[in-house]
Amino acid sequence: MLKIYGRKPVLEAINADADIEVIYIAYGQHGEIINQIYTAAKKRKIKISQLTKEKFDKLAGNKNTQGVIAIKRSYQFYDIHELIDESKKSKYPLLLLIDSIQDTHNVGAIIRSAECAGVDGIILTSNKTAPINETVEKSSAGALSYVKICKVNSINSVIKLLKEEGFWIVGSSLTENSKLYNEVDYKMPVALIVGNEEKGIHKLVAENCDFLVKIPMRGKINSLNVSVATGILLFEINRQRNLQ
Repeated sequence: MLKIYGRKPVLEAINADADIEVIYIAYGQHGEIINQIYTAAKKRKIKISQLTKEKFDKLAGNKNTQGVIAIKRSYQFYDIHELIDESKKSKYPLLLLIDSIQDTHNVGAIIRSAECAGVDGIILTSNKTAPINETVEKSSAGALSYVKICKVNSINSVIKLLKEEGFWIVGSSLTENSKLYNEVDYKMPVALIVGNEEKGIHKLVAENCDFLVKIPMRGKINSLNVSVATGILLFEINRQRNLQ
């Protein structure tokens, strides 16, 4: 089971028809979003239970909950072939591959940016990427309930499959041979790959990309947080596609 903490994430999960078993609300909670939670939960016949402060704090631990916790059944991942087929319903499919990003806050923030950018699906590595947990759910601000996610063992195997399905592979990398991120034409099926906080995408992954792109740095620090960089790249892809 997965706990969802916070008023907005819980409300977003309800509205997305997430598989929620029960919602716990601490006694004395009021406000517009609390009222919306009650209304949305009642409509979907989701049980709400009010808890005393002592019981609620025990359930919450040291998490910032804003007085609301939802219990959701474990996240259901998509099959890779199903994800690709679903993405092809878009004029220009856009998939995001996360290669070994280990910080749960970064993964959550990336999922939030991806949902806002309208990506068709996210692909995670199974063994070297942060797990989908409560921190990811909270950091995504509810976006986790709306995105399609697939877990795979090998990014390189998926790259091969995606190329066979007509995708162009774009990797984020600060290497000298990388193009500036706004110099690539993204009006095509694109799979964008972002990598580990310290090491970036793996060497073999980079070699298998059709394009490597970078965001120019103007200050003294030569790299952005991976979640910030991902947002910039995704919205550049959208900007180009919307120029038609």
